[in-house]
Amino acid sequence: MELIQIYQCFCDATRLRILHLLTQGPLCVCHFQEILDIPQTKVSQHLSYLRKRDMVECERRGTWMIYSLPEKQPRELEANLKCLQDCALSDKRFRDDLSRLAKVKRGAVYKETISSKTCC
Repeated sequence: MELIQIYQCFCDATRLRILHLLTQGPLCVCHFQEILDIPQTKVSQHLSYLRKRDMVECERRGTWMIYSLPEKQPRELEANLKCLQDCALSDKRFRDDLSRLAKVKRGAVYKETISSKTCC
């Protein structure tokens, strides 16, 4: 993975928010919809963009796709994701995303999705 490829993925606000959320663990498309408050089609387009560039991995669970960061991350990606986590703390939009993520994780739907074959 080239550094330029990483920054191309980082240059969009929605993709940046998705990547930041994935630093906290795997999520389903419906979770991104809820947290980011954007339509499923827009979430899927951004996730497809990231997946084609090896920035995210996905796993099918029944009819649902669960997205996560690559298990083995190139050094450049790992370093940039750490920087993103540090910098995001000072941005209200990212803090709000983390608050909404915490609410989603407390919900039964999240637990069922991540640990079983069902989702929203």
